[in-house]
Amino acid sequence: MHHSIEVRGLVKAFGDVRALDGVDLTVPAGSVLGVLGPNGAGKTTAVRVLSTLTRPDAGSARVLGLDVVAQAGEVRERIGLTGQYAGLDHDLTGEQNLVLIARLLGASRPRAKARAAELLERFDLVHAAGRAAGEYSGGMRRRLDLAASVVRRPEVLFLDEPTTGLDPKSRNGLWDVVRDLVAEGTTVLLTTQYLEEADQLADAIAVIDTGRVIASGAPSELKQMVGGPVLRLRPVRAEALAPLAELADRVIGAETKLEEGAAAVPVAHAGQAAAIVAQVARTGIDLVSFGVDEPTLDEVFLALTGHRTESTSEAEVAA
Repeated sequence: MHHSIEVRGLVKAFGDVRALDGVDLTVPAGSVLGVLGPNGAGKTTAVRVLSTLTRPDAGSARVLGLDVVAQAGEVRERIGLTGQYAGLDHDLTGEQNLVLIARLLGASRPRAKARAAELLERFDLVHAAGRAAGEYSGGMRRRLDLAASVVRRPEVLFLDEPTTGLDPKSRNGLWDVVRDLVAEGTTVLLTTQYLEEADQLADAIAVIDTGRVIASGAPSELKQMVGGPVLRLRPVRAEALAPLAELADRVIGAETKLEEGAAAVPVAHAGQAAAIVAQVARTGIDLVSFGVDEPTLDEVFLALTGHRTESTSEAEVAA
């Protein structure tokens, strides 16, 4: 399998803080790697190293087979980057921003204008092409910033928390754009604190905490680390909880746990859940609700780190 990104033992320190402490990553060509972690975990530092903006202290990193230190110039010619904050000139219009970037990348004036028009159409910004970027809404600025990062059609695109602060509609719109780019063959490394975002977009996920990769794999593989599906039965009467647990254990040999107001039954498949619910109906126990819940990435992260992705750390600024 061909890998667009290969990282081995990457280390980067800022004073006494080791923002990266021996990171290993691989990203197959044409796929999306989601990098999860709280503020200060090292996500942004990893992106800055891979995009040649920061030199590592130790280890190696190759993008498209090119060393990010020894061949930094060649790497820059083949990648795109959208950081946490829009890198736009707010006094220029949306069109002028894109034309300027295309010109700086060597395009002729006619070709630059044509590419700008193409991107404004693709990112649904034609109606705002003549407005100053500083007047754009948050979602529009992020779309324009992403458009700017693909002016040169990058083979690898780094997205560092691209949807932070966006409303759900704007976030979903950016997700669609990312899916389109991947369908065209672009490899994407996406850092995010949104578990749903990683679940929606990533083919594989690396969980980073305190500068180290503490788990990696497909979303489904990571979810299996905290168990399988759980059938939750919520009875009308609290005293029915114990009988529900005994019933479920008898039907499928489960080890039911009692939660606040519910009996949580681990099930291997839908057939087991259906058998339990049918038996509950036969016994006449009234339920408020029942349903099967899959493990979430939030539960995975909490189990791995002891805290949720929204937490912060003292290393936030450095990383």
